Amino acid sequence: MSGWLMSLVEAATGAPVAVEEFGPAPVCFEEAVVSRRNLAGMSTERLLEAFDFIRCKARAKCGVADAPGAGNEATNLRVTILFRTGGRSFKDEAGVERVFRKECTRVAGPSCMLTVARSDNLTFCDQVRLLSRTDVFISAHGAQVTNQLFMDRNSSVMEFYPMGWRQRAAGGQFVYRWMASRAGMRHEGSWWDPAGDPCPDGNPDIFSCYKNRRIGMDEAAFTEFAAKVFTANKERKSVKARRGQEAGTNCKYN
Repeated sequence: MSGWLMSLVEAATGAPVAVEEFGPAPVCFEEAVVSRRNLAGMSTERLLEAFDFIRCKARAKCGVADAPGAGNEATNLRVTILFRTGGRSFKDEAGVERVFRKECTRVAGPSCMLTVARSDNLTFCDQVRLLSRTDVFISAHGAQVTNQLFMDRNSSVMEFYPMGWRQRAAGGQFVYRWMASRAGMRHEGSWWDPAGDPCPDGNPDIFSCYKNRRIGMDEAAFTEFAAKVFTANKERKSVKARRGQEAGTNCKYN
């Protein structure tokens, strides 16, 4: 079990996780019990409650549940770009940051708060704190997108893929879109890189050839994508501020 997942389970249950170690040799069981929680059988309301519970417990574990700014602040547009290293990383990270920072500043002016980070340089609680203070989450497709569950409800996710995923990855590539829906987030759409070299002739596993390619950049497309998402977020926050709704995590599970 990964350290990130173990920390999340411990936060949600309030108890340490015990993992049995059986050594390097194969182990056979004459009898085994497999238990799975069928999400498809849960109502939308119950799913939202479950994700609220996990979010609030993680925030409490990391000391951010009641911290100033942990909720949906009325004035700032808080954008987080979470870069990754290696496969499915952006080829031009500086260019990606420049485009999104420029559009954030255009939409929100001095209220633009853009943060750039790497998930592999952050502890579990670092990730909880960062996403608790995020309105728009920008990331390449990958496990780090799971951090969306720490954001306030109705926050936005923008997801990016290398060439080949749209054509070859089938339905599994939409796992974080499904998660966003269940957790009460807004998956604002995806951008699939249309450029790249074709796989070698005779490659027996075409998707593996594409899976971990790096992601290029289309400045015009990224600007248009950002303009739509940033503007909508800014407008929603302005409406909330005019109605006098206070910022806060609204956690009742601490």
